Amino acid sequence: MSELIDNRRRRKELLKHMILQLHQGTAPEAVKSQIARVLGEVAYDDVVEVEQELIAEGLPVEEILRLCDIHSAVLEGRISHEAAKTAPPGHPVHTFQQENKALRWERDLLNSLVSRVRRDPPPEDLPELVDQMRLHVNMLADVEKHYQRKENLLFPFMEKHGITGPPKVMWGKHDEIREKLKAAVDALAQLGGDDIEEVRSVVELVVQPAAEGIADMIMKEEEILLPMCMDTLTDEEWYDIYRQSPEIGFCLYDPTDEWRPESVAESVETATEGDRIQLPSGSLTVEELNAILNTIPFDLTFVDKEDQVRYFTQGRERIFQRNRAILGRKVQMCHPPSSVHVVQQILDDFRAGRADRAPFWINLRGRFIHIEYFALRDKEGNYLGTLEVSQDLTEKRALQGEQRLLSYAKE
Repeated sequence: MSELIDNRRRRKELLKHMILQLHQGTAPEAVKSQIARVLGEVAYDDVVEVEQELIAEGLPVEEILRLCDIHSAVLEGRISHEAAKTAPPGHPVHTFQQENKALRWERDLLNSLVSRVRRDPPPEDLPELVDQMRLHVNMLADVEKHYQRKENLLFPFMEKHGITGPPKVMWGKHDEIREKLKAAVDALAQLGGDDIEEVRSVVELVVQPAAEGIADMIMKEEEILLPMCMDTLTDEEWYDIYRQSPEIGFCLYDPTDEWRPESVAESVETATEGDRIQLPSGSLTVEELNAILNTIPFDLTFVDKEDQVRYFTQGRERIFQRNRAILGRKVQMCHPPSSVHVVQQILDDFRAGRADRAPFWINLRGRFIHIEYFALRDKEGNYLGTLEVSQDLTEKRALQGEQRLLSYAKE
């Protein structure tokens, strides 16, 4: 046993030495070959401990952040997961992994468009390519909810277990990716699509760096962060994260599996038994309220005052499909580029008090659909958000004569 401990200590010291070499300017490829020759595969917890020790010994977090991507490139493919646990469906780690899968898919689609831009596409194809890139960059921007759940739910539990270095470094990388995504979204929004050199410049300067930043973070999560957290956090802590996750929302994935550790099932059920939501005209349990909202004969979607989608009903016959991946997402990102400016105008008018409702009606697959947006305000008139109400009025428009209450027993 002592020999194994000594071997691990030596491997960690060698890894620390090699990371310091990177900070001192040694070429990444040279360090990578050293790791391959001396260490073989590196245990993920060794990587975390070394990083934490370097911060404790005085290496600034900013310095680790500056070369974090080089660390990842050097260690990629060298980190061992032999002892890593598997998360069942519904577990927060499983949800993070499925979101990463969806993000990879969007990144791959974006990369295929980038490749077409680099291959001298016909001029008439360029506007469509730019529009498609806008779509997939907007989809990648949904990663914000993924990062917020890490920062506000996962990182605090890591810190309770004394793991403080990696969250600081990773949060810094989140902020870098946010800046890159914002630059990509803004640049593509202003791009005309009629100048191939301008499009290529935007692709190389902002679109590709944003996509690569997301891909690098996925590697960091799945190679290091998530395996380490699976070994560290308790079931009770994971369940706390699980219950709070819908408040922030999910990224490009709707986790439909329920998950609850057996050890916390009884206490949670007892804690929520008999709770009622008090309203001015009465009270309801959460179960009753959910049943009412999902039974009313129209679809509701609520967008808060920050323009984020916060809730939608789940009736039996939905007019427009929704899934929980949109929760927490900016409503502007849920509409095609051609209509975003109209959505923005409605929200601006509601927020400024210039309007309180905006009705529309369309024919959809032979059905007459009525859609109306309502501004929600508090008692003082302050804007709280927008409620979208969609109804299928096909049968109601065809009604004639009367159907009185007493007619019910005759049918």
